[in-house]
Amino acid sequence: MRDGSDLADLRRAIDRWGVELGFQQIGVAGVTLHQAEQQLAQWLAAGYHGEMGWMAHHGIRRSRPAALLPGTLRVLSARFDYLPPAAAPAAAVLRNRRLGYISRYALGRDYHKVVRRRLQQLADRIAARIGPFGYRVFTDSAPVLEKPLAAAAGLGWVGKHSNLLQRTGSWFFLGEIFVDLPLPIDQPVSDHCGRCRACIDICPTAAIVAPYVVDARRCISYLTIELAGPIPEPLRPLMGNRIYGCDDCQLICPWNRSAHPTAEPDFTPRHQLDASELVALFEWDEATFRQRTAGSPIHRIGHLRWLRNIAVALGNAPPGDGAIIAALQRRLNHPSALLQEHLRWALARQQRSLPAPPPG
Repeated sequence: MRDGSDLADLRRAIDRWGVELGFQQIGVAGVTLHQAEQQLAQWLAAGYHGEMGWMAHHGIRRSRPAALLPGTLRVLSARFDYLPPAAAPAAAVLRNRRLGYISRYALGRDYHKVVRRRLQQLADRIAARIGPFGYRVFTDSAPVLEKPLAAAAGLGWVGKHSNLLQRTGSWFFLGEIFVDLPLPIDQPVSDHCGRCRACIDICPTAAIVAPYVVDARRCISYLTIELAGPIPEPLRPLMGNRIYGCDDCQLICPWNRSAHPTAEPDFTPRHQLDASELVALFEWDEATFRQRTAGSPIHRIGHLRWLRNIAVALGNAPPGDGAIIAALQRRLNHPSALLQEHLRWALARQQRSLPAPPPG
């Protein structure tokens, strides 16, 4: 099963199986990523990865698939749409500062499990056709440069916001199967961002420091998900009501006007997280947080970061709100100094418009 005609037949079958398993597109890339490797080195040297030390720990294995999995000849790159059709309109949630905004990808079930399971099923179908072969499945679960690989496989181009983008938008997950099969390689598509800089201009914290370059230390997704310590105070007012991730650069992108909602039920919003009151979310105790985020990507940030993020959003809500002030005050006995510092900041913001107490 290694000659050209058999491999071409297999490649066509992979496309067909991919659609049957819910993927919107499967592409095949080689294993050479010289330009992406250089760009990664420059990005790391600039310190743009912040506290994500794991970005630098794996050396060339991140940019050289055969170093990560010896024998790898090709990478199957898969696209899985996730935009939930039933979610509350993002713009409306962002305008209402009493609601918490959660990135659209995290409203349903954890994509790692959903996409990985489908990729494994695809690998199983390949094995059923050709017999045992060398492979490994990845879904944002190992040092893999998934966006450059997907671009090389023809799934789109890397946009100025650094997300993979195509003519039907960017609301999709990526996953990979490294294989030892010399499958025909797909051709990359050209960049269609042109002179547009909407994503750069809309970024609330100016994290897109140049076209195609994001300083993660300023990115709200990094601040609310990856950062374990205090959120830098100058950035807090810029975060608005975004409590887990940020979609502004995708929401503004003209190509996302053509985005297709997902048909995958696992990505349907759960527990009304697409438009919940901040005070209600802030009242969750740890057991409630664990129960309501079980099987969700939100679960991994833990209850403390959840409260920290919401405290910042409450500080950015319209000031002088008695319910918000009371909710913040009820948490002041929390044992975490990290949370207490954010609570005090939020209370100062909420109370700045209250009338001064009468003298004496």
